[in-house]
Amino acid sequence: MDALGRRIIVAAFDGWNDAGEAASAAASLLRADAEYEVVHTVDPELYFDYQYTRPQIGLDAEGRRTLTWPEATLLRPVARSDDAEIWLLVGVEPARAWQAFAAEFIDVALREDVTGFVALGSMMSDVPHTRPISVFAGSDNEAVRQSLGLERSLYEGPVGILSAIGHASEQVGIPTASLWASVPHYVAGHTPSPKATLALLERLESITGITVPRGDLEAESRQWEASIDAAAADDEEMSDYIRQLEQTRDTWDSPEASGDAIAQEFERYLRRGGEGPAKPGRDDPPRR
Repeated sequence: MDALGRRIIVAAFDGWNDAGEAASAAASLLRADAEYEVVHTVDPELYFDYQYTRPQIGLDAEGRRTLTWPEATLLRPVARSDDAEIWLLVGVEPARAWQAFAAEFIDVALREDVTGFVALGSMMSDVPHTRPISVFAGSDNEAVRQSLGLERSLYEGPVGILSAIGHASEQVGIPTASLWASVPHYVAGHTPSPKATLALLERLESITGITVPRGDLEAESRQWEASIDAAAADDEEMSDYIRQLEQTRDTWDSPEASGDAIAQEFERYLRRGGEGPAKPGRDDPPRR
């Protein structure tokens, strides 16, 4: 587990990289499990387009009107440890100046002696909700791949901010890994997807060696799956489609299926939809 070191940034962003809100929900659960403090936050004027990521107005505890701007923030646990610890990079995917955005956080990571970077993402895919959620675990770092048994992605095409930051991290010597959950594309009306969130957290624990919280995700996953079962029961076409996906998934999971075949299917998902739930332009609003 030492491939990523003892001070690991786990990054998840709302928007293009977050099908079924699986990645952002995982980060939220991590954040709720411990007390964190802000290490660095960006100036939203530099990176966000407010026509698409609009500020939110609300009321504080005293009933006063407050305006909250979109943000991206690096957080560290208040209780420091000699063991491996998770830092969090969370917020909204920026609309502009991605190189400057990535460089800003990389500078802070170097200053704080961060030793590893893990990107959490989720994408819409042709997979059945009735089977375990697939998580593609990959790295562009050969030492990380060999140490943790990860895959090397051969994907070529549009990427999200996670890839931009991950690339910048590797350029300065911070080893990276990425975890991508495959969310059934036909469950868009059943967001969020706790089953995908649970799968991401379980895989994160396995590659970092750090115990992570599950909250009520197991019960919520069963409820999520049951709600889709109920919807499919009233839709013969949907039921037939799910059965086809189940047959395909069971073929992948059979002992005869090769790792190369499974990897090729993952690359096909990415080529079809980019690195997220849809394939919008960089400044398009998040799809929900």
